[in-house]
Amino acid sequence: MSKRLIGKLPKVGIRPVIDGRERGVRESLEKQTMDLAQAAENLIKENIRFPNGEEVECVISDTTIGGVAEAAQCEEKFKEENVGVSLTVTPSWCYGAEVMDADPLRPKAVWGFNGTERPGGVYLTAALAGYAQKGLPAFGIYGRDVQDAGDTNIPEDVQEKILRFVNAGLAVARMRGKSYLSLGYTSMGIVGSMVDPEFFQDYLGMRTEFVDMSEINRRLNEGIYDHEEFKKALAWTKENCKEGEDPNPEDMQGSREDKDKEWETVIKMTLIFRDLMQGNEKLKEMGYGEESMGRNAIAMGFQGQRQWTDHMPNGDFPEAILNSSFDWNGIRQPYIVATENDSLNATAMLFGHLLTNQAQIFSDVRTFWSPEAVKRVTGKNLSGLAKDGIIHLINSGSTTLDATAQQKDKDGNPVMKPFWEITEEEAQKCLDNTVWPPANRGYFRGGGFSSLFKTAGEMPLTMARVNIVKGIGPVLQIAEGWSVDLPEKIHSVLNERTDPTWPTTWFVPRTTGKGAFRDVYSVMENWGANHGAISYGHFGADLITLASILRIPVNMHNVEENKIFRPNSWKAFGEDPEGSDYRACKNYGPLYGMYK
Repeated sequence: MSKRLIGKLPKVGIRPVIDGRERGVRESLEKQTMDLAQAAENLIKENIRFPNGEEVECVISDTTIGGVAEAAQCEEKFKEENVGVSLTVTPSWCYGAEVMDADPLRPKAVWGFNGTERPGGVYLTAALAGYAQKGLPAFGIYGRDVQDAGDTNIPEDVQEKILRFVNAGLAVARMRGKSYLSLGYTSMGIVGSMVDPEFFQDYLGMRTEFVDMSEINRRLNEGIYDHEEFKKALAWTKENCKEGEDPNPEDMQGSREDKDKEWETVIKMTLIFRDLMQGNEKLKEMGYGEESMGRNAIAMGFQGQRQWTDHMPNGDFPEAILNSSFDWNGIRQPYIVATENDSLNATAMLFGHLLTNQAQIFSDVRTFWSPEAVKRVTGKNLSGLAKDGIIHLINSGSTTLDATAQQKDKDGNPVMKPFWEITEEEAQKCLDNTVWPPANRGYFRGGGFSSLFKTAGEMPLTMARVNIVKGIGPVLQIAEGWSVDLPEKIHSVLNERTDPTWPTTWFVPRTTGKGAFRDVYSVMENWGANHGAISYGHFGADLITLASILRIPVNMHNVEENKIFRPNSWKAFGEDPEGSDYRACKNYGPLYGMYK
């Protein structure tokens, strides 16, 4: 697997804690306690992988932990092994705070085995009380059904919580110490592109790196890119990226020579964006040592409009290709690149990628179409999932080509897969179902090419967005729903009214009949910004767990209440789940510092 970022991948630390009383008690529990730790390791390794395809590694304490000394020995091992998240397991009573994981930055959970022979549940509650009193939020895991002593099977409800916690915790650990690359700055006054370094530092533990767009011009003009790779990319693009019809008036259309130059420029921009994110050893061989190192960026955004796009080809091709799971070098992990440098939408894209391992859709949350409005302009009725209205997700830039929905599961249903599951045939179908019309020169005076496709088929999707509210800080919005495949006679009429050169996903959120999810219109009305980050699958519960670790309250979601999993101390802040989330996040403050 390719290594893009500097730093070791975080590991999961498993802490088998035990009743320290020797001469019979401890000895009787050693095997059962270690067996639980091993069962947890097997569960994690079988079900979770990193977005680059590598398997998750677990580190189990060398001994069971019966007191402070063994807790310290375990902590030393965890530091040496780069443990980023810890799971404490026990079937018995233990010595409360003496055996805790006390690292304030490491996400932590405790699984107390539900058995009658020894009180694992009693230790769990004692430990959680200690964590709450010490101001160290921890997740509590306790199975619904009593198990027999020595049973190493992990019940489904326990499995779900362990995996949700570990997946979210690893996402948190994966972001720490990495960079957000702001290529340019504010795009057309969009507040999300007014990149806030304190948000990234205090909440995500990330750096913000600012590079002026003039650096792209310098690298274009001085040839600071891999020239051999450019030739390969150009040949691949000519073969696989079909140019669409030019939508511009004839007097505004570029010549064939102009368009060929624009193709060359946007391909070079793709190489330059990637090199700025992760570096490129080839540049060092060319004599550009500083440029070869990159910015260790786990995500980036490109300002583009308008200081760039008024005179240079737009960033639609680089953004779409980088966000896809394939290019001229084959199938590979997608990058996270936000159009218009919307760093807050890039953050939601990053959350989705780290939790699902999949490519991300960046879209304008553009228009709500009611059934009545659709009937008026098309003469047709919406049906099926779309019967109560639809939201038009469309944007010129960052939508991944994976969103064409040409990848299939074993039953033939459209999906978006982690890159290691995508076949060459599926990648080719994504390309074949995309065309690249010349950019609308009313928007993009410098030209370029925009991807054009329609998301085909019904897929479960989760849309998310981070917003910053003065006096509160960041908040997260989540909407689970589905893509819908409208009949062509409806799609074409609605799509032509916006911009027929951009990719479209028709989205229907799951409604609840109340609040922000009263109906489809209410979701559109309550969405907090002009952009959304969309991923395959329903994983809103994982986003809620992730947000709680980072101390970001969730102000809008349609996740079933029984799936919400937050640190145990959140229960002390009131019965209302949303209100207690706000109060807990305010009380603890951001994971890495005080937001100002």
